[in-house]
Amino acid sequence: MSHSVLPRNQLGDLQGRMSQPFVPQVHGMQTISFVTSFKCGGFAIGISTSHTTFDGLSFKTFLDNIASIASKKPLVVMPCHDRHLLAARSPPCVTFPHPEMLKLSDLPTCPDSNIFEASTEQLDFKVFKLTSNDITKLKEEAKNSSTSGGTSTTCVTGFNVITAHIWRCKALSCEDDNPNRSSTILYAVDIRSRLNPPLPKSYAGNAMLTAYATTKCKELEELPFMKLVEMVREGATRMTNEYARSIIDWGETNKGCPNREVLVSSWWRLGFEEVEYPWGKPKYCCPVVYHRKDIILLFPPIDGGGGVSIIVALPPKEMEKFYGLFNKFLTLD
Repeated sequence: MSHSVLPRNQLGDLQGRMSQPFVPQVHGMQTISFVTSFKCGGFAIGISTSHTTFDGLSFKTFLDNIASIASKKPLVVMPCHDRHLLAARSPPCVTFPHPEMLKLSDLPTCPDSNIFEASTEQLDFKVFKLTSNDITKLKEEAKNSSTSGGTSTTCVTGFNVITAHIWRCKALSCEDDNPNRSSTILYAVDIRSRLNPPLPKSYAGNAMLTAYATTKCKELEELPFMKLVEMVREGATRMTNEYARSIIDWGETNKGCPNREVLVSSWWRLGFEEVEYPWGKPKYCCPVVYHRKDIILLFPPIDGGGGVSIIVALPPKEMEKFYGLFNKFLTLD
């Protein structure tokens, strides 16, 4: 536990001070939670988790149960810890190609390349904000750019347009500006209800798999925005029971990791800010930034209002391009 001589309201805009996050090196047994108290009586709780233990939905259940225990009440949800529900089949049966996955044996072998560690290059960090009006405008851009006439608009969700918008900005800001370069975006999909039989709603492990969309950079710039949104939608639609089981079996057979240019991880509607502790709901919940340029995080804005905040980490030149594209595409008529 640590203490701050400042009250919470004098800390300023925390969203603008993430370039040097306080993540101390811990030796020996690692701390999984840390409390910082402020002069005003408020406090912040930082919690470290592993995706081998939780996904976002499971962690929300964990917090609900912690809050209930702290209030001397019974568990809100009795968690299901049966990991066998997501075990590979015997024998494994990979029935689909999985370009979204990369075999560990195919990873670069140079000493400076480690896909599991933070980047050593200089990165700038910025929180981009989309208001509810911005999201509505992106939806309208998608619908208005449809050239097929009969294209369904059911895929024009907030998440799909935000992800498509991030994808084109990230790909086109890359240092490698080859228009024929392929760009792949990954994003998490909850498979609880997609399996047959479905997982219990109380499943408390990691039931997220990565959907993907891929195309050439020149198409990200030239295609109608609706087409990009449809690509994002198709990635999630692809995640059927058989496809999910195929990915699990692929992992058992090949041992690998996600293969992408960028991964979008969404805290946007997980509801961490709605957990009712004995002392009330949190004033604000957000993730700690990753020192990696291939992970982009979505989370609720501090002022609510239906918008979304987006943490991006990029080298300075790429960040400058990303910033310009992010605003340019928002102002297109």
